[in-house]
Amino acid sequence: MIPINYYIALSAILFTIGALGVLVRRNPLIIFMSIELMLNAANLAIVAFTRVYQILEGQIFVFFVMTVAAAEVAVGLALIVAIFRTKHSINIDEMNNLKG
Repeated sequence: MIPINYYIALSAILFTIGALGVLVRRNPLIIFMSIELMLNAANLAIVAFTRVYQILEGQIFVFFVMTVAAAEVAVGLALIVAIFRTKHSINIDEMNNLKG
């Protein structure tokens, strides 16, 4: 059996990579991928703790987080496509004005 410390360390590394991707990159698709990486890192930590403490509610919570993450990506990509159709660019620096 793998110790929980390995899972938590992997989760921390994945969350750090995701946070750096959100803060450093300017491409909206990369930012969405980084947010998903951060959510999956949190899910990994929750599943690791629920396995150690034998609590089923944590794994159910992970399924809800995955569902919300999928909906967030669908809405986010729809917004990116809508902005690209109107402005012909998806540069984050140019999206500071939401006026139509």
